[in-house]
Amino acid sequence: MKTFQTILFLALLIVSSLGLYTYFNTNSLSMPINSFLIIILIAFICEWIDSGLGMGYGTILSPLLIFTGFPTLIVVPSILITQAIGGLSASICHHKYRNANFSIKSKNPIYIAKKIKQHGPVNAFKKGVSEDLKTVAIITSLGIIATIIATFVAINISKTALNTYIGIIVVLMGLIILLGFTFVYSTVKMFIVGIVSAFNKGLSGGGFGPVVTGGQMVLGKDHKKAIGCTTASEPLICITGFIAYFFLKGISNWGLIYALGIGALVGGVTGPWMTKRINKKTLKIIIGLLMLFLGILTLLKTYNLIGLKISM
Repeated sequence: MKTFQTILFLALLIVSSLGLYTYFNTNSLSMPINSFLIIILIAFICEWIDSGLGMGYGTILSPLLIFTGFPTLIVVPSILITQAIGGLSASICHHKYRNANFSIKSKNPIYIAKKIKQHGPVNAFKKGVSEDLKTVAIITSLGIIATIIATFVAINISKTALNTYIGIIVVLMGLIILLGFTFVYSTVKMFIVGIVSAFNKGLSGGGFGPVVTGGQMVLGKDHKKAIGCTTASEPLICITGFIAYFFLKGISNWGLIYALGIGALVGGVTGPWMTKRINKKTLKIIIGLLMLFLGILTLLKTYNLIGLKISM
């Protein structure tokens, strides 16, 4: 555990130092220092909520940054890559706190090669990893493809139609969770959840966590495991989306990425501790209410029923 904490501390130190060094030694960050620090704080809070409850980073942060004046095509890739950072650190913590189990039976390459030869790669994977890691693989696999497609679509799609769709899905998921409805789990249903949520992520930077966490809970998965699996599914999907944006549009504001990355890394380390401490019944109510809130807020903002303007 001490080694784990040391690695996280060094990672935070490196990211923070790089961000602050770049800020004070270049003119590419395009924001005053107070805005830089405020964004770090906001990213920390959003990632703390996201890694602790399985949703909220992109869904809250994306519209908030757009309200402050950042262009959508800068906000979305910035959220994608920094959520990958926060999600990776949070996944490690979820496993350490036993909110979820991402273990494999053996790390011996000879043993793994032998099992692949005996059972084939798919069956060897199924037999050699935990149930939670299988869930992560299901969500991530087709989710990566969905994210790439969504990135292309994001350039042309109507944002009103997109946000209405996401808002309605999140509201429905929240109601289903609060009312206690569950459905029979199946791999096909989990694939569908992964595709829809990743498509949302690539389009808008948000809408992943509420659908994945809510979808797993609706399919009967334990609340803490659902949060852990959602968090662990994010890094590869987010990195894929970021790379697609990078090659299609380029990145014009690295300062936003540095600020968000510092906050997300710290939030990702602390959020899973909250998951471990909250009991299942309370966690279910909090997640259901948060989903309702985020879904309704998305719809209200989509149709300009909330007048909110922030400047940085």
